Amino acid sequence: MAKKALVIEDDGNIAELLRLYLEKDGFDVSRAADGGEGVEMFRSFSPDLVLLDIMLPVMDGWSVLREIRKDSAAPVIMLTAKSETPDKVAGLELGADDYITKPFEPKELIARIHAVLRRSDEGGGKKSNRLSFDKLVVDLDSYELIVDGRRVDTPPKELELLFHLASYPNRVFTRNQLLDEVWGFDYFGDSRTVDVHIKRLREKLEGVSEQWSVKTVWGVGYKFEVTGA
Repeated sequence: MAKKALVIEDDGNIAELLRLYLEKDGFDVSRAADGGEGVEMFRSFSPDLVLLDIMLPVMDGWSVLREIRKDSAAPVIMLTAKSETPDKVAGLELGADDYITKPFEPKELIARIHAVLRRSDEGGGKKSNRLSFDKLVVDLDSYELIVDGRRVDTPPKELELLFHLASYPNRVFTRNQLLDEVWGFDYFGDSRTVDVHIKRLREKLEGVSEQWSVKTVWGVGYKFEVTGA
């Protein structure tokens, strides 16, 4: 069965170009022309991939992404003419999987789509997507974080970052490694987005257990430290 792609783009020419590229690559494509319609179509169409413009009528792309991330981890690639680092950081922190600026090369776009879908498929493979430690459960199947027996609301990228760190206890990751391995592409810009996510995770996890913690390795990066591991 063909994978389904939803293009949320108000520019008719760009939307048609994207449709042609995607259909040539084997996708079943639907298109929404504004943010409100995009949210409705996402819920009815249940796409495997979303190509989401930022500058949209009715609801901007960031608002659409927030609605998508309330109940779905479907891959989302942001499409925009904006190239400034703050805009990239905003999209990534809200849970975007990749970010490409207009004008874009068709081959690059398709390559990024394949990379995002490959990572998504790997995440749903046979390997365990649930990690358990003292007073902590990180579950990527249900996208739940359980801290001391209670479910803690956590954005998808925060959960994925914690899961990645906790999958390799006591291994140190640089910020660039985390951007590449969690966000999944070479990030040309400010790496502070990792620091922001770590800070928010610590606010949820600080002091919960003496057996593990999210540690800063000064001058290098971060690790999930487990006592005795």
